Amino acid sequence: MKKYFTSAMGWLRFLGFFEGITLLILVFIAVPMKYIWANGIVSQLVGPLHGAVFVIYLVLIFRVGVDQNWKLFGVTGKMILACFIPFGTFYMDAKVLRGIHENEK
Repeated sequence: MKKYFTSAMGWLRFLGFFEGITLLILVFIAVPMKYIWANGIVSQLVGPLHGAVFVIYLVLIFRVGVDQNWKLFGVTGKMILACFIPFGTFYMDAKVLRGIHENEK
């Protein structure tokens, strides 16, 4: 676990996981609860948390993108697009970030 908190790439991977989890909770639990069962408590709790993590994740994408010399419409754009798609951050972690992070060591 310590390896995630020693570099910007590690933080990006950690926050990508956390952002992905909060997005899944919102899409598959909070929204149905709010609109089907008229209970918005989960969206009231998880919504702001997801928003904060999302903004920090976007900032980190740009920081790591500059460090890694990613093109804006290349990996950086794919990373941004992935945070809007359920399971997208997990996919990008597995296909892109894991390999880069392991090669940094």
